[in-house]
Amino acid sequence: MLADPGIIAVVRAKSADQVIPLSEALIAGGVTAIEITMTTPNAIEAIREARQLVGNRALVGVGTVLNTYTCQAAIDAGAEFIVTPICRTEFVPLAKSAGRPIMLGAYTPTEAQTAYEAGADFVKIFPADTLGPAYIKGIRAPLPHLKIVPTGGVDVDNVADFLKAGCFALGVGGSLVSAKILQENNWPELTRRAQVFVNAARAARSA
Repeated sequence: MLADPGIIAVVRAKSADQVIPLSEALIAGGVTAIEITMTTPNAIEAIREARQLVGNRALVGVGTVLNTYTCQAAIDAGAEFIVTPICRTEFVPLAKSAGRPIMLGAYTPTEAQTAYEAGADFVKIFPADTLGPAYIKGIRAPLPHLKIVPTGGVDVDNVADFLKAGCFALGVGGSLVSAKILQENNWPELTRRAQVFVNAARAARSA
């Protein structure tokens, strides 16, 4: 589900109550990887509820993990993948012991390789908007073993460029789950946007 269609929705909800309806809206649009960030109020309980209610139709993970306590709490709540924007290698044993894939953050080639050598399943290049697809292509030339997931600045217009540069999947935040959608609880619009992103990703992979 992380690689197909390759769109990971990065969710920074205004309240935990939004998590289930927005998850349903994303699933209806074909996005089946949902990263609930720790910036969401009561994120751990939101993850627990989402796993119970939509976990049979989507992968529910945790994002913006900054310490080992949060990492373990999210795993205990049922998070199916772990994402951190920083290169905290001490998270890897916790994830591995629970059988959960983990994505460590990186910005430079050294950080990316360090994350890989520590046992990270994926490397989150963040923030990707300041680097772009050309950077990904450049970093994968000497480091083709990296499974890179850029986050920050991914939008429907550059989905194809990032995937063609060799990205494993894409972390998509505000251009998908926008502040306006969250403010208005506009779930039909979220489903529409999800469909657009999924279509763009599938078209890029089949081109």
